[in-house]
Amino acid sequence: MFVIFSVFYILIAAAMIVLILMQRGAGADAGSGFGGGASATVFGARGSSTFMTRATGVLAALFFLLSLGMGIYLGRHGAPSDAANNDLGVMSGLANPPANKQNAQPKAPASGDVPQATAPAATPAATAPAANKSDVPAPQPAAKNDVPAPAPDKK
Repeated sequence: MFVIFSVFYILIAAAMIVLILMQRGAGADAGSGFGGGASATVFGARGSSTFMTRATGVLAALFFLLSLGMGIYLGRHGAPSDAANNDLGVMSGLANPPANKQNAQPKAPASGDVPQATAPAATPAATAPAANKSDVPAPQPAAKNDVPAPAPDKK
């Protein structure tokens, strides 16, 4: 039943694509409305706009209703059962190998040729920063023999 719906769904979609691509744009209709050879068309003096517009509307409505119907059908009958998940056919005889443990430690080497890791050497403790955590250095007092520079001459 679902296969039949799917075939109709695809056929309606293809027909809609063809009809939409065959239609003229809105700008082309303005010139043909003044008698630009429109009376000699297959679809009559009004052109193909009425026929193709109605056919596209009917196909769009069918497409919408079929989409809705297929969604309802799959909502009720589309849930997989446990028997369907366990039936693997020819592949059912193959067992899944157990997955490797992640972050597992490698086994110790068989021979004693590999040296064992040693504890890291003690590192000196880092010196604590000054109490003032500002990036700006603290101001230094001026020395007694410091003399300010003379002011420049103004002319």
